[in-house]
Formats: sequence, structure tokens, C-alpha cells
Amino acid sequence: MNNRMSERRTPSTAEREARKVFRDADAKVALSEHERAQQAFHANRERLKAERLAREAAAKQKHKT
Repeated sequence: MNNRMSERRTPSTAEREARKVFRDADAKVALSEHERAQQAFHANRERLKAERLAREAAAKQKHKT
């Protein structure tokens, strides 16, 4: 019975460095995607808040007159 773990070779220095660079690049992409999503969420929330406040102000004006 062959054990695949024993056949595994250790990565070379160049392979380790390449993996590290790609891992760092992937992390930056994921972080920037997360930041864009957060900015879009906050912008939408602020827009909805402004719309709600405008509706409430209009309703108050309507009831005053």
C-alpha cells in the first residue's frame, strides 16, 4: 500500500516564495472587494436614511397645515 503523504516532496524556496506572493495578492484583492462592498452598503444606507427623513419631514408639514 502506497502512502501518498510519504511521496510528497517539500516545495523549493522559489515555490514557497511564489505561493507567498500569490497569497498576499489574493488577500489584497479580497480586501479591496470587501471595502467596495462596505462603501456601497454605507452609501445605500445613507441614501435610504435621507429619503426616510424627507418623507417624515413632508408628513410633519402635511399634518401642521
